[in-house]
Amino acid sequence: MSGRLSSGHARLDAVLGGGLWDDALTLIMGEPGTGKTLLAQQFVFANATRQRPALYVSTVSEPMEKILRYGRTLKFFSEEAVGNWVFYEDLGGLLDERGLPAFVEELEAVIARRKPALVVIDSFKAVHAFAREPGDFRWFLHDFAARLSTTGAASLWVGEYGPDELSREPEFAVADAIISLSSTMSGERQMRMLQVLKLRGSDFLSGRHGYRLSDNGLDVFPRLADLPVSDSYAMDDTRQSSGIPALDSMIGTGYWPGSSTLVAGPSGAGKTVMGLSFIFAGARAGERGLIATLQENPVQLARTAAGFGWSLDDPNVSLHYRSSVDLYIDEWVHDVLERAEREGVRRLMVDSLGDLSFASPDHVRFREYVYSFVQRCSHRGISVYMTMEVPDLFHLSRLSETGISNMSDNVVLLQFLRGQSQVKRAVTVLKTRASLHEPEIRQYTISNEGIVVGETFGEQQNVD
Repeated sequence: MSGRLSSGHARLDAVLGGGLWDDALTLIMGEPGTGKTLLAQQFVFANATRQRPALYVSTVSEPMEKILRYGRTLKFFSEEAVGNWVFYEDLGGLLDERGLPAFVEELEAVIARRKPALVVIDSFKAVHAFAREPGDFRWFLHDFAARLSTTGAASLWVGEYGPDELSREPEFAVADAIISLSSTMSGERQMRMLQVLKLRGSDFLSGRHGYRLSDNGLDVFPRLADLPVSDSYAMDDTRQSSGIPALDSMIGTGYWPGSSTLVAGPSGAGKTVMGLSFIFAGARAGERGLIATLQENPVQLARTAAGFGWSLDDPNVSLHYRSSVDLYIDEWVHDVLERAEREGVRRLMVDSLGDLSFASPDHVRFREYVYSFVQRCSHRGISVYMTMEVPDLFHLSRLSETGISNMSDNVVLLQFLRGQSQVKRAVTVLKTRASLHEPEIRQYTISNEGIVVGETFGEQQNVD
């Protein structure tokens, strides 16, 4: 039974079903700048040892001097390894002067001398240019692949292939695995996506997975797409206070642990303040809370909290701030979930869903993110409070176009109503799962003590 080659990155290994097979031929494809060489070097330094060395061969596309120069800027690059158990060979000049037969002969000699367990050829696509006819390249390809397979070594072939070449170029048929790297623009955001197109003899995570490039290599964020499960899991039956006594009575004495709550309303209605009430009520009860904000920066949020007598220095409260500019939703959800699990969080506030939706490529994918996110939180016993801004100040006719309210256990609506001489705030509990609730329209105010919910509106108050 063959073993696995780790990428050195746990989330990427998970996408690959545990890693690449250690005797397989893998094609890494993508346009320039997508990180193909970076990924190949990541595999090299994660797996090469004195007993199982790696050989990195450059052809005429990537000069060896350039590969090494940029390689040395990477944190996983080891100067000690180079020349001892990581070997670099530049065969571009030989290929250019004497063609494919001389290239194969010299590569075989190098492999016999180094006895590598991993061979990288960068770029393999560049080799096409040295075949006089398409038939010559096919003969070379099958002969070359057969020779490499007899060594028992894993092979990574790197090339600037486009999607249209998948069905045209013969190397894709002989490859055991194909990893596609791409970079596209979504609005003003550059989105990098990794996709496993083929991996013989192994399960892998389907779909496109976001990634970033850094001096740590590829940081991959597996696509969040949880399927509905029938497995039961334990849930606490002690209700959690919203931090607003009158609201607790409207939702049946509080929220169920592990539930998701959507609070929708126009700007200025108090969605963030209501969320902070929920977080700090938990902190007083000894429950760890995490505020994941994409709106107010830490200084702004600290000032808002201080206005109601709360402090972000509370040991039971953590802050996760990310700017909505250049936001990867894949990265965000993984960061928040990992932090929540690491810190033992029981209450999580997301402010706001609108900023997350702007970072998502489409509405369907956004629904998948939110569904998977709240499901994972529920299984961990984490109660989620999510804000969503609606455009209508008065006469709200719908909550969203993406159906997020259907996935939430509780839906609370904040809105403005017109009075005779002033605008008034109103709260309504539209939905609670597994609980009775009061679907009343009740007035509330925001003071330095937070949100105070009053009585229901009467006809004499003349609101519309």
